[in-house]
Amino acid sequence: MARGKLRIYLGAAPGVGKTYAMLSEAHRRIERGTDCVVALVEHHHRPRTEVMLHGLEQVPRKEIEYRGGVFTEMDVDAVLRRAPAVVLVDELAHTNIPGSRNAKRWQDIEELLAAGIDVISTVNIQHLESLGDVVESITGIRQQETVPDEVVRRADQIELVDMSPQALRRRMAHGNVYKPDKVDAALSNYFRPGNLTALRELALLWVADRVDEYLNEYRREHRVSTIWGSRERIVVGLTGGPEGRTLIRRASRLAEKGAGGEVLAVYISRSDGLTAASPKELADQRTLVEDLGGTFHHVVGDDIPVALLDFARGVNATQIVLGVSRRRSWQYVFGPGVGATVARDSGPDLDVHLITHDEAGKGRGLPVARGARLGRSRVIWGWTVGVLGPALLTWLLTSATPDVGLANDMLLILTLTVAAALLGGLFPALASAVVGSLLLNWYFTPPVHTLTIADPQNIVAIAIFVGVAVSVASVVDLAARRTHQASRLRAESEILSFLAGNVLRGETTLEALLERVRETFGMESVALLERSGETAPWTCAGSVGPRPAEIPEDADVDVPVGDHMALSLRGRVLPAADRRVLAAFAAQAAVVLDRQRLQSEADRAKELAEGNRIRTALLAAVSHDLRTPLAGIKAAVTSLRSDDVEWSAQDQAALLEAVEEGADRLDHLVGNLLDMSRLQTGTVVPIIRETDLDEVVPMALGGVPDPEECVDLDIPEILPMVHVDRGLLERAVANVVENAVEYSPPDERVLISASALADRVEVRVVDRGPGVPDEAKDRIFEPFQRYGDAPRGVGVGLGLAVARGFTEAVGGTLHAEDTPGGGLTMVLALPTAAGPRPGQPDLPAAAAT
Repeated sequence: MARGKLRIYLGAAPGVGKTYAMLSEAHRRIERGTDCVVALVEHHHRPRTEVMLHGLEQVPRKEIEYRGGVFTEMDVDAVLRRAPAVVLVDELAHTNIPGSRNAKRWQDIEELLAAGIDVISTVNIQHLESLGDVVESITGIRQQETVPDEVVRRADQIELVDMSPQALRRRMAHGNVYKPDKVDAALSNYFRPGNLTALRELALLWVADRVDEYLNEYRREHRVSTIWGSRERIVVGLTGGPEGRTLIRRASRLAEKGAGGEVLAVYISRSDGLTAASPKELADQRTLVEDLGGTFHHVVGDDIPVALLDFARGVNATQIVLGVSRRRSWQYVFGPGVGATVARDSGPDLDVHLITHDEAGKGRGLPVARGARLGRSRVIWGWTVGVLGPALLTWLLTSATPDVGLANDMLLILTLTVAAALLGGLFPALASAVVGSLLLNWYFTPPVHTLTIADPQNIVAIAIFVGVAVSVASVVDLAARRTHQASRLRAESEILSFLAGNVLRGETTLEALLERVRETFGMESVALLERSGETAPWTCAGSVGPRPAEIPEDADVDVPVGDHMALSLRGRVLPAADRRVLAAFAAQAAVVLDRQRLQSEADRAKELAEGNRIRTALLAAVSHDLRTPLAGIKAAVTSLRSDDVEWSAQDQAALLEAVEEGADRLDHLVGNLLDMSRLQTGTVVPIIRETDLDEVVPMALGGVPDPEECVDLDIPEILPMVHVDRGLLERAVANVVENAVEYSPPDERVLISASALADRVEVRVVDRGPGVPDEAKDRIFEPFQRYGDAPRGVGVGLGLAVARGFTEAVGGTLHAEDTPGGGLTMVLALPTAAGPRPGQPDLPAAAAT
């Protein structure tokens, strides 16, 4: 019996329409005469989905008792007895109730497929097992129900059901996905625009990878060797030369011209591992291509054109970008070059671009590190083994051991020659070859004790010995030097890569960089010296280690940086080969110093500008907002003291109430001004401790008139404790709530809710007021800002600025979002205390599964 086919509808999130699409496909197949039944569909009481079930045969579900309740699951046996051609099974990742035939629903589906029944199912991207950690980092929720990626990959068809985050949120706000009482919680937690956008990207990328797999599999099965230009894939051939950066940038521009273009940079090295490419340049080019969104590949191949074309065809590339050869004109006598060969052999389906650059025709002289010194002790051992070793071996062979034959004598002495090459390099090995040949002639070649050779065959043997000894010594010495060169260059490239990466990211201070120099070169102290002019005295900009040099002349090593700066090191004299890396450190030290100074100047300028702005705004506020309540107090007191009017008790109470109200307004305004001053001067010192939100938030409503009439509280008791300063948090929440109440319509209540997400707790203050456009959401948190200069605002525009300042002081964040259906939602995200979380946020079941 042939295995059934599996078709999966994949979505980025619940509610995008997977089940609806599956039911639509079932109706189409029934219209074509296909025997199609529904084994299990979860419509979640969505009216449009329920309507789609009409007219479809449904196999009764199996009832299972578990912990005193009755649950329903798909009846696999009933489906097998019914034996339809196609069966619909919703929610592939679902976990069956204990006591079911299989633990997971995808295992039930495997049985149906094995029975030859075609299955149509659905799954969300967050349920794929390999993406569990990624989804948790995005949404803050760990998916408990997962399905192995291989199960989905084996599907015969995967169809993506896509929907933009904005459209999905509108669908939810209209009540098409969840019940109205669950909409606000869903939109505020799992279904936020950022979460939905990230999940949508995951789904699109996953499906795109599967399409690539299907395409490559089809091409392999049908032995398609030609390139199919389904999308532009551009291969950049690198040599390790400086022209590589130009080629990478040009290829990136070519890729941008087509949708979905991809850049693949490839460097081909020979199988012997010997190359003239600069490791530092290759590292820089790897970083460049990755920054531009491409990938870097290292391929081994002795025939570079063949290896390059094989790689391009293997990745289904459509274009190859190569640089014009750096060889001089006379060098073309050795062959047409890589570019011409690749262009000739590429065929009609692979375009080859030859890009001109500044290095064209200048020769192939790339920087190669010279052979490193082997060290004095190794050279001495090499000469000892190469010269004294053959003499000692000859004494042993002539006096202490029996005659082993001329051939064996040659092999033994040749072994010492190879050992001399490994220890001391070429020259001790050559000396060993000469000494060994003389000793062989004198002691072992008839007539002995003379330099004459009687047998012509022995002359040939001695000559072969000398040739082999010299050749082996040369090869061994070259291999040893190449190995040492590779180790040194690798170390240099790692140092320079670390240096460039840290400095470019701004992660290295001057002292840390100088300490790195001291550790790398084993120096006693390192100092960066500078002076303002040719005759000005030297000053120390930064130093590490004891007794740093005060002038460059006092240092063991000094590297000038420009005309008025030098890097001075004390400890030992460095070889010339180390100065190349040291010069890079010196240049980066100057860059770090300049950046630190510029950053300090920018910070000071920002502080001065902020101070000027605050002072200007404060004067404006004092001239208007503070004088208004003072004028009211003054008028009320003057009226009370007037002898011309006989005030009734009711009038006196009204005037006194006006005085009290004005004093309260002044107290509130002055309090906000003092709080803002504390934030600006950095004198706010929070006392962080574990706090329950349900103890803080109600206390923050003390300044709200009639809080029971205008505020709804929804603070679950199962929320984890937060690490905050209780007083600062209470003041921040109070300012946010007072702002929401002020701007809410009289007949609308402000909602204060809280939920736990990953390592934080979010407090959401929701109002139904006029809202704030996106471009003004950050501006409302600036000091002395009132959106639209609302005339009914009684403050100076400091409430939200103080609230954000206090929230950030305790390690949290405060930002504004649109309220679905109109209004503004303030979101305070606070760090949770250490320890296990007692509960999860109240999310819709479909979102949590």
